[in-house]
Amino acid sequence: MSILKEGVAAPAIDAIDQDGKPVSLEEYRGRKVVLYFYPKDDTPGCTTEACAFRDNFPNFKAVGVDILGVSVDNESKHKKFAEKYSLPFRLVADPDKKIVEDYGVWGQKKFMGREYMGTSRVTYLINEQGVIEKVWPKVKPAEHAEELLNYLQQKT
Repeated sequence: MSILKEGVAAPAIDAIDQDGKPVSLEEYRGRKVVLYFYPKDDTPGCTTEACAFRDNFPNFKAVGVDILGVSVDNESKHKKFAEKYSLPFRLVADPDKKIVEDYGVWGQKKFMGREYMGTSRVTYLINEQGVIEKVWPKVKPAEHAEELLNYLQQKT
């Protein structure tokens, strides 16, 4: 697993969201996008992170930033997760693991001595031209939304 570096073009995304609607990065050209990767819908850390983005959603909108969450869960799991927690942003379904592999966030993980393949919690800020502006390779779910907002507010 090798995450992408700042300054490189963000790989294209061709997928669907929790409502079955097509998602591509091209539709966000001209706007900044927070592209956050998380392991699995409706687990404690992922729920904490998603709810922090939800609670700060108006602040992200105020600085002109869209949010896309990506995991390898399918559309129906995303839909249940988004509805259960009233998530106001799109969740991108990546069950074939193309996006997580393209962004270098799929790989070997360890938990309680057990090794397995999974998605690492990594966030990319993609600028208006589709280039990765900033990378957060190690994310703390409870603090991450505020950390991103602080970065964005310092840039404006």
